[in-house]
Amino acid sequence: MYDFAYQKPASVADAAKALAADAEAKPLAGGMTLIPVLKQRLNHPSLLVDLAKAGLAGITAGAGSVRIGAMTTHATVAASADVKRIIPALVALAGGIGDEAVRHRGTIGGSLANNDPAADYPAAALALGATIHTNKRAIPADDFFQGMFTTALGTDEIITAVEFPAPQRANYQKFRNPASRYATVGVFVAKFANGVRVAITGAGQGGVFRHTGMEQALSANFSADAIKTVTTKPDDLNSDIHASAEYRAHLIGVMTRRAVAAA
Repeated sequence: MYDFAYQKPASVADAAKALAADAEAKPLAGGMTLIPVLKQRLNHPSLLVDLAKAGLAGITAGAGSVRIGAMTTHATVAASADVKRIIPALVALAGGIGDEAVRHRGTIGGSLANNDPAADYPAAALALGATIHTNKRAIPADDFFQGMFTTALGTDEIITAVEFPAPQRANYQKFRNPASRYATVGVFVAKFANGVRVAITGAGQGGVFRHTGMEQALSANFSADAIKTVTTKPDDLNSDIHASAEYRAHLIGVMTRRAVAAA
């Protein structure tokens, strides 16, 4: 690990000011990805801006939505009665992230900002049509994710909360790597009055993406049988030691049918 300065601001405004003043500064949420990267000397920030005291944790339930503060841990989401009442699929997703230690340190804001191509929360945000709120603006999930480890966030922009609209039905199914518990393929299906949204994580070379073929078929008929013949081309899918692109294409179909059946 390289040397770096450290600050723990008491407000979002102070944190944003510190980030704006130093192009090499990095925000620190739960640290589940950043700390290992620093230990391996794969990143050399001049300053870490710890968001732990910036007042960004908490869950607020609305009539048809739930708003989750960026520094809310996965374990808190998984244990939330409000989230379970409004979007039970989100509770199940949060409870399946990593192991217990990761769930008690990792945060929803950190996961979305990092946008790991195999992370779970990006699939939920994209499928549910969430809005990512920052200290500057509100960003629709469809505009937020811009490629592997890439988002619409500016240098001094900090996620403050994520707002999820309540679907009529939803479910998340993950074929997980047994060692890391990351998604080899994860599928989040959400049914709304105006149609169905399907988001895939773990499979795409560019990170999380929506599956329009599945969405069209399920919007016409929300049943596992309706997508039996819908296929996924392996051309733009990941191929690695864990699974080939062809196998991931197969898993997308399997996981989507399971998600629909469970929803």
